[in-house]
Amino acid sequence: MKKILLTLALVFSTAFLFAQQTYPVNGSYDVRPGLYAFTNANIVVNANQTISNGVLLVKDKTIQSVGTGTAIPKGYVVIDLKGKYIYPSLIDAFTSYGIPEAQRAGAAGGFGGFGGRQSVFTSTKKGAYNWNESIRPETEVRTVFTIDTKKADDLRKAGFGSVNAISRDGIARGTSAAVTLNDGKENEVMLNDQSAANYSFNRGTSSNDYPSSLMGSIALLRQTYMDASWYKGQKEEYNISLEQFNKQQGLPQLFEADGWANILRADKVAKEFGKQFIIKSTGDEYQRVDAVKATGATLIIPISFPKAFDVEDPSDARNLSLAQLKSWELAPTNPGVLEKAGIKFALTTYGLDAPRDFWANIQQAISNGLSEKQALMAVTEIPAGILGINDKVGTLEKGKLANFLITSENLFKSGNIIFENWVQGKRFVVNKMDVTDLRGTYNLNIDGVGSTILRITGTAGGSVAAIERLGADSVKTNATFTRNGDWVTITFNLKKNPTGDVRLSGYLTGASPLAFSGDVIVNAMAAGSWNGSFKEAAKEAPKRDEPAKPAIANGPLIFPFIAFGNTTMPVQETVLLKNATVWTNEKEGILQNADVLMENGKIKAVGKNLAAGSAKVIDATGKHITAGLIDEHSHIAASGGINEGAQSVSAEVRIADVINSEDVNIYRQLAGGVTTSHILHGSANAIGGQSQLIKLRWGKAPEELKFGGNDGFIKFALGENVKQSSSTSSTRFPSTRMGVEQVYVDAFTRAKEYEKAMAVKGNNVRRDLELDALVEILNNKRFITCHSYVQSEINMLIHVADSLGFKINTFTHILEGYKVADKMKAHGIAASTFSDWWAYKMEVQEAIPYNGKIMHNVGITTAFNSDDAEMARRLNQEAGKSVLYGGVPEEDALKFVTLNPARMLHVDNRVGSIKVGKDADVVIWSANPLSIYAKAEKTFVDGIAYWDIDRDAQVQKAQKTEKARIIQKLADSKNAGARTQRAFGERPPRLYACESEEDYWAEVNQMEGEHNHE
Repeated sequence: MKKILLTLALVFSTAFLFAQQTYPVNGSYDVRPGLYAFTNANIVVNANQTISNGVLLVKDKTIQSVGTGTAIPKGYVVIDLKGKYIYPSLIDAFTSYGIPEAQRAGAAGGFGGFGGRQSVFTSTKKGAYNWNESIRPETEVRTVFTIDTKKADDLRKAGFGSVNAISRDGIARGTSAAVTLNDGKENEVMLNDQSAANYSFNRGTSSNDYPSSLMGSIALLRQTYMDASWYKGQKEEYNISLEQFNKQQGLPQLFEADGWANILRADKVAKEFGKQFIIKSTGDEYQRVDAVKATGATLIIPISFPKAFDVEDPSDARNLSLAQLKSWELAPTNPGVLEKAGIKFALTTYGLDAPRDFWANIQQAISNGLSEKQALMAVTEIPAGILGINDKVGTLEKGKLANFLITSENLFKSGNIIFENWVQGKRFVVNKMDVTDLRGTYNLNIDGVGSTILRITGTAGGSVAAIERLGADSVKTNATFTRNGDWVTITFNLKKNPTGDVRLSGYLTGASPLAFSGDVIVNAMAAGSWNGSFKEAAKEAPKRDEPAKPAIANGPLIFPFIAFGNTTMPVQETVLLKNATVWTNEKEGILQNADVLMENGKIKAVGKNLAAGSAKVIDATGKHITAGLIDEHSHIAASGGINEGAQSVSAEVRIADVINSEDVNIYRQLAGGVTTSHILHGSANAIGGQSQLIKLRWGKAPEELKFGGNDGFIKFALGENVKQSSSTSSTRFPSTRMGVEQVYVDAFTRAKEYEKAMAVKGNNVRRDLELDALVEILNNKRFITCHSYVQSEINMLIHVADSLGFKINTFTHILEGYKVADKMKAHGIAASTFSDWWAYKMEVQEAIPYNGKIMHNVGITTAFNSDDAEMARRLNQEAGKSVLYGGVPEEDALKFVTLNPARMLHVDNRVGSIKVGKDADVVIWSANPLSIYAKAEKTFVDGIAYWDIDRDAQVQKAQKTEKARIIQKLADSKNAGARTQRAFGERPPRLYACESEEDYWAEVNQMEGEHNHE
């Protein structure tokens, strides 16, 4: 009777607790304060303070006191929690809770009409908003937020009392709101109506074609910061988006970044404009933790980890890459790694299949190095501070909201049960406090599996389980058993079960005798129902102390985090190469039986009988040594698209923003003797993006790949790609070769006017990143490499350049260069061409294999490039073809892929030849480097052997062993009852070329939508 009265008291007191001051009541007012005294509890005030045998007093929505020996005021309902715990309710700083799902625009599919639809250049949104729909800072969650009772209930059951609600649509996403998970009205739950200004690189549902690439998104965000700054000082136009963007700069700045590389990219943009982002990541920071720490950013990291792969079938196991295997093994270490590195972070449920998986994954993280103290801070105090609500929630202190949990024991102990979750002083029962002991043996009937036996053992009324299928194909296995009061989840794999991973989710339906029922999920798909009935009680095992759990043994990190990655980075040494044939590319020519000494990353000496001193000596007798090969035209090592094809002029985008250090083609090209690559924008636009020169420093982070100290270049293009000949629906200008010429005339005319306006003191000229790059060209601070084929267009651009006062540095491809070699020579224009490509499209019908020879003979600086990840591995053979076609001398032929591209890239003072003082970018070949039989045995960059043919054999052997170890670990995990997923091979990385067409964000959003649907 006493329990009934207490329950009624709780129901009635909370029913009227939240009557709103400004809302009328249709009837009589009945507002009573909720007065509660929770006694004899272990009260965890915060991660650093726990009160034993404490008292928590709550009145209405707030905590009145926390302490020991507290006198209970008259009128308080006393709840004895002897032996139980009280914790602050948890806080999730990154959710889409209460936000209507954004309606995505039709998926695009490559530039040139984007998959058959009409191009959209400026916003279709009605009103005085930004020209680009992905810039939408006017979005305010507080105006669209709606309580979602189902999602709130799921989150409360997992222990959460407050969340940050974010609209995840666009690049500038507007403001989020911190809310409680109460079930009243929207204006009751708002804790901070503008908790943060939000950003990403994903254009979201915008119907604009631009941006279609990652580098375009970065450029648009950068330009938006500049536009907002200009907007404050002008009176020419009104722009709601820029107005709101400026107003939000005083709020916390929260950026959603997909992967550690995008953390670095986001931070770089932030630093440009004096900002510090709070960054929500995807949980792979452990792969580059030092670089992530250097950003100084506070992180919000997911606690979702890859499911184990089902590797029972060896053919399935072979599909898995080393990166997939190591990610499964090491992802759970991420929180612990960040804690050890001293990086401040909060945890989020975002990315989990369901909030109920939160605690199993927390346990996994703790087993992999995360401390319980840090885990608690990461879901209470830290997110409260991030969201500006730490005066209301996050700890249990007088005056704060009564947001707290009542649990059976330590929150992080396996088998702990969350009994109640109080939100703003309102009681939500998660599990009954009088928990039934479930330990024992049960008969189960499972759709698709048949009759089985379930055995529940362990502590806390049941925490460990095993499954046995009955019948002729009998099989036993352990199961993963999760319990929250009367709610249980049981996951297991039966080796002989063709359906694979089975998850039973259900509730206790009877207490005498015990019985269960619920749903069956097979491979994440609903597959029927199950029920179980009590058979016999568990036999008590003799009590003994549990041995301490051994530390989980994981394999080492590799850099980069893909196949052939280094467990330890190769180091710079003093190295003496002895007795080789040395192709100097200098006046000394080819030296026989000569030595090369490398020290501190430079070539220190070249000659015969050099003294070794303390140098490492490599006998190169019978071998050949050359300078490292240089690829003037490459598209490797870039992320998120190589073309920003939505506009005919995209000079604002920068390959430098999207360098991808994890591209296996870096390693493969080192194996072909390449040490330097010029990474170019594609040829979708008349004026494409700014390029980036890199050195192939395998294993280094993106910024460390950049050549450094070199002139900037930019990609121009002529021909079919620019006018989008392949598209029948594109409305993008230009659509003719005449239009291409006009694009150049218009762009440089605008650039000249812009430069003049900028020079006038006191002018409030809007900074334009596109025009900034063109002004650099006019002032010989940025140099053009132009995609070109046809003689008439080559003549046209030379004429336009002469007329408007800019210079062309290089014509690349230029398969009709032999027709205009005299004009190129007169203008000092270099040529980077193909060795023997012809007739692969209409523009190259008149290409000839003697093109390189003819241009070289005229006196043009001539190089052979790849434009192809595979061809780049054989640039030495491409150079050899010039000997075949036209009889170019061997020394000159080698210069086509070494010194000549160095000259046209303005770095011949550092690379391209074997000369004292130059960078020690050196290759040891097994034979004449122009021979098809020659192998690059060692490739040095800055004196570091990033490629070694002997070490490669060891790496391949070691990584094969590493894969086998992890595959066995996966098999053991499945046998222990872990949830698994089908073993699927990774989507192969895209190999970009000039013509690569895609809308990167349309593909990303489509994949995300498919994942969410699943």
